[in-house]
Amino acid sequence: MTSLPIEETQRLPADWRDLFALTKPRVMSLVVFTGLCGLLSARSPIHPVIAFTAVLCIALAAGAAGALNQWYEADLDAKMRRTANRPLPGGRMDRQSALHFGVGLSVFSVILMGFAANWLAAAWLAFSILFYVLVYTVWLKPRTAQNIVIGGAAGAFPPLIGWAAATGDTPLLPWLLFAIIFLWTPPHFWALSLFVRTDYAKAGVPMLPVVAGIAVTRRHILLYTLPMIAAALAPWALGLASWIYGLTSIVLNLLFLALAVAVARNTATEPAKMGPEKKLFGFSILYLFALFAGIVVDRLVLA
Repeated sequence: MTSLPIEETQRLPADWRDLFALTKPRVMSLVVFTGLCGLLSARSPIHPVIAFTAVLCIALAAGAAGALNQWYEADLDAKMRRTANRPLPGGRMDRQSALHFGVGLSVFSVILMGFAANWLAAAWLAFSILFYVLVYTVWLKPRTAQNIVIGGAAGAFPPLIGWAAATGDTPLLPWLLFAIIFLWTPPHFWALSLFVRTDYAKAGVPMLPVVAGIAVTRRHILLYTLPMIAAALAPWALGLASWIYGLTSIVLNLLFLALAVAVARNTATEPAKMGPEKKLFGFSILYLFALFAGIVVDRLVLA
């Protein structure tokens, strides 16, 4: 679907802002935050320089995955209004440069993580890049409406990597943090995809709203919210976090559930700009930031 090069047009010169745009900086901010939370939650003595380097490597790896995603999907991005002005479809950069940038950044981030922190963290970092590019971008996204369900694992690795960088180990709690992001991704992304489903339909991407419709997507948002809530409560329920995190998690999850129910009950033929879908999408970002901040505060207070 994306193996053919995009049509060559008069190419404008690329600058640092185009390279930065290749890294998907808005996505990277959440990746960096959750990776930092994983590192801090480990409560393991780590030199500040090593800690900074580990988080930097997570950011660079996320940027590398974003660049490789845009390299592979250049033709697809050109068909969608919200992505048509990215550096490649916008004609400001050639695909070979994006490929070299993505591969180089990937290799550099993994090697730096290995030498600065440990090779377990480096291995998980490498796996997360390969998972996002090969499993999600190349295999799942163009083939199944469940692409974001499985592919969501790619964005769930940062807290696991951060913990591994600090301790050289991956016990139960970082895996629960992984599970929270993994199960959070579908309701978060589907709430957004309802607004851009025509773009996906035009590009031939089988996102859930395209192949199953709005009503089914709304119900799936609620259905996937339930296991997400269970995962979010698990650290407290299993005694891995105190009442500080427990109370934070209960409040946030009740609010998330209320919004998901409102989405499922919405019968409008089109999602409104100020409707429940938009409110859920906006809150879902705040939810993840607040939940992970809660686990860090909880772990540091208990230290």
